[in-house]
Parts: sequence; structure tokens; C-alpha cells
Amino acid sequence: MLIGIVSEARRGETRVAATPATVVQLVKLGYEVVVEPGAGALSSFPDEAYTGAGARLGDPLAADVVLGVNALSTEQLDGLKPGATVVGVMSPAFDPALVEDLARRPITALAMDAVPRISRAQSLDVLSSMANIAGYRAVVEAAHAFGRFFTGQVTAAGKVPPAKVLVCGAGVAGLAAIGAAGSLGAVVYATDPRPEVADQVRSLGGEYLSVEVEDAGEVEVSATGYAKEMSQDYNARAAQLYTDRITEMDIVITTALIPGRPAPTLITAEMVASMRSGSVIVDLAAANGGNVEGTVRDRAVVTDNGVTIIGYTDLPGRLPAQASQLYGTNLVNLMKLMTPAKDGRLVLDFDDVVQRSMTVVRDGESTWPPPPVQVSAAPAAAPASVSPGAKPAGSPSAPPVSTRRRFAAVGVGAITLFLLAALSPPALLGHLTVFALAIVIGYYVIGQVHHALHTPLMSVTNAISGIIVVGALMQIGHGEAPNGRAVTALATLAILLASVNIFGGFAVTRRMLSMFSRS
Repeated sequence: MLIGIVSEARRGETRVAATPATVVQLVKLGYEVVVEPGAGALSSFPDEAYTGAGARLGDPLAADVVLGVNALSTEQLDGLKPGATVVGVMSPAFDPALVEDLARRPITALAMDAVPRISRAQSLDVLSSMANIAGYRAVVEAAHAFGRFFTGQVTAAGKVPPAKVLVCGAGVAGLAAIGAAGSLGAVVYATDPRPEVADQVRSLGGEYLSVEVEDAGEVEVSATGYAKEMSQDYNARAAQLYTDRITEMDIVITTALIPGRPAPTLITAEMVASMRSGSVIVDLAAANGGNVEGTVRDRAVVTDNGVTIIGYTDLPGRLPAQASQLYGTNLVNLMKLMTPAKDGRLVLDFDDVVQRSMTVVRDGESTWPPPPVQVSAAPAAAPASVSPGAKPAGSPSAPPVSTRRRFAAVGVGAITLFLLAALSPPALLGHLTVFALAIVIGYYVIGQVHHALHTPLMSVTNAISGIIVVGALMQIGHGEAPNGRAVTALATLAILLASVNIFGGFAVTRRMLSMFSRS
């Protein structure tokens, strides 16, 4: 089959659906690739690079599979051959007219922005790959408009305080913005309705600002897994947090999006009016209406009090080479999924939840919207109410440990320890006491260690195990002493177990650290 790479018809689009590197991968899957002349010029990929990668120049609309960044224009759709498959970012939830137009044609259309948020589909997730670039570029645009240092400096001419940055939303784009702003030396704060992202924010050098509420609200967009609608109580408390904090911020970057819905308003006009002159706001949700009152799509405006509000919707396209490479890799992963035999033949499997969710039109028949997908972000359904004596379906057979049984177990352990102490010789009694206290203290200390510190904690346990090995080595060789053989046997066992802990701990630590090293 033939894959065609089109030039983008949308004005101002600098990205391309394939790079020379991804063309090589498509050819390995058994496809022939034809690229429209000049398709990669704005991304700094000349035609010669494509031909060198195994593609040829020609008319991509005559291909069996047509890949684009955005939805094809009407003229491009008119040039497709019957039975062709079109892939691109189509925003079908926001553009029903496009869905109707596609359904009138004998083609199949897949929307890259409709990939479900499940683990198996992460390599196809265009929204995440583009959001990563947008978050980074947002900081670059803010720095350009801000016109001052991000980092603090102490010079002979005086002290320069660091810029303060507030990132609203710690998703993919938000985390990228936090990392970029922090690397420039700014003091970064971040908010997000999910308290579990606090560790990610801190790992990037930011400070997590939590909104303290008892009920953060119900999940509204459970079929996508991308966002949730928050309760009125949460929204009110979040608005108060923004009101209190925004006056001291130099840069504000908003990233809140709910797929299929207008973007929620986070920053009101009154909040913008309270900011200092020269401050900058970058609204990454401008394409969906914006998180900030006063955002103008695709423009940077300056308010009466001197605050710049940036509403650019082409932030990934402002880094076209990198964005094209990531988007092209997403498409290659889709082609791998739809080419199970690697024979250059595209197979659309409607039993696959990923392919079904992406399909907008199949052979001229509208298949949008797709059926809901159960994703990891959706909460489990609440169990139906049961009578006091009944057992819920699917519940584990073992009943939960009651308080009485827990106290009984503690009592048995205390009695056992008392008997051991009573029957032990005086020389062993002190060691037994230290051992019991070590168990109690270790349980409470290690139980309170946050999971983010488990790796350094493992290094500490390796050091303790090393001490055990040294102590056990000193006990070996006392075979002539009373009970010498027993001491030697126990010391040998201690060396073996401690050595397993040491080498195993370092092996696990090395594996974890290799995940963060560049190949």
C-alpha cells in the first residue's frame, strides 16, 4: 500500500506529518511513501532528505493512506481516491460539520486527537506529545514578553529578585512549563485538582499549592480520562487561591482543558487587573475559549494595567522540527498497530478499543462518537447497597481484620516475647531487648517514609546490611568455643541474607537510575 504525506493546507501550519526518520520506519513496515514536494520545507526537512530516506516525490492524494497534521481541506478531500484512509488531528467533538463532510465520502477517517487515555495507547497520544512542546514553548514566549531575568542575581549594581511563575494545571503541558521555568531560575508554583501530582511538581523544583476541600467533585469526562469537572466548592476555593496569589506573580501559565468542552475560566478580569504592570499570562487553552478572561485567540494583547495575555494556539508549531518528529512518531506507532503482519497492508480492527475510538468515519459511514472507554482515570463504580447480613458480589472471601483480632495478635506476640525473655540466658536478654525495640522503631519509622524516598532508603538499608556482614564475619571461626558451631552457622546465614540484600538492592537501584539516563 502507498502512504501519502501532504502539505498542510491550514494557514500558518509549520509542521509536517512525517520526517525523514519516520519515513524510514514506515518503509520498514512494508509501505511505499510518497511526499508532496515542499511538504517539510517549513520544518527544515528538504525534499532531498525524504528521497534519501526511501520516499519519492509525487501526489499524496492518490495514495491508499494519507497522513496529515490537521484535517484535510475540502479541495484535498475532493482529490482522494475512493476507499482511502485519512489520518490527522480532526477535533471531531468541536467540528460536527467536518464529520458530516467526511461521512459523505467513500473514505475512512481516523482522528489522532481521539486516542483514548489508556496505557497501551500512550505511544499514540498526540495531545500529550504536543502538550509537552506547548508547555516548554509557553515559557519561552513568556520570557520574551516579560523582558526581564527569570533567575535571581546579585551584582555590583544591585540585587535582582527571581521571577515568580504560577502554573495552573500540572498535566503534561504544566509539568513541561514547570521544568522549563525552573531551569531558567524562576520560583515556580503550581496548582492542580489532583493532590497526587504534588510529588511530580516538587521533583521539578516547584511548590505545589493545594486547594483544601473535602469533596473535589465528580468525574464528568470519564470516557476520555483527560480531565474532570470540579465541584462549585472547589472552584470557589481555587478562585480564592488565585486571587490571593496572583498579585505577587510575574508569569501565569494556564493549561486547564476538558476535551469536548469549552475551557473553564480560571483567571477573571478582576484577577488580571490586580497583577503588576509588565506581568505576562500565557493561556494554553486559547483554542477552546481560554482559561483567562480577555484572551484573544492567536494574539498577544496588553491590558489597561500593562499585563500581556498571550493566546497563541500554534505553540507546538513554533518548534516545527521537534513537533513534526514527535507527531510523526505517533503516526508510526499507529501504523505499527494497524499493520500486524508488517507487510505494508493496513488493517482496521474494530475490536481494538484504540482503533475504534479513533475512527470518525468508516467506509463513508459515521462512527462518531465512539462508545465510552473505561480508563484508569475513571473511578470504580460504587458498589450496590446490600443488606447487613449479605455478602457483596465479588468481595474477597477473607473478612477484614477486626480490632479485637488485631489486639489479640498483639497480645500473643507480647506473651511470646515475654516467654523468650524469661527463658533466655542473661547474656542474650540485652540483645533480645534491642531486637524487639528495633522492630517497633523500624516499623514506625519506615512506615512513615514517603514512597519518593524509597530509593535513598534502600541505600541506607544496604549500609546497615554491610554492618551486619562485618559483624557476622567477626563471629565465624569460633568453633572451639561453647556453641561455636551454632554461632558459625548463624553467622554464615546472616552473611548470606545480608549479601543478597546488598547486591539485590544495588541491582534494583541501578535499574531505576538507568530509566533516567540517556542512551
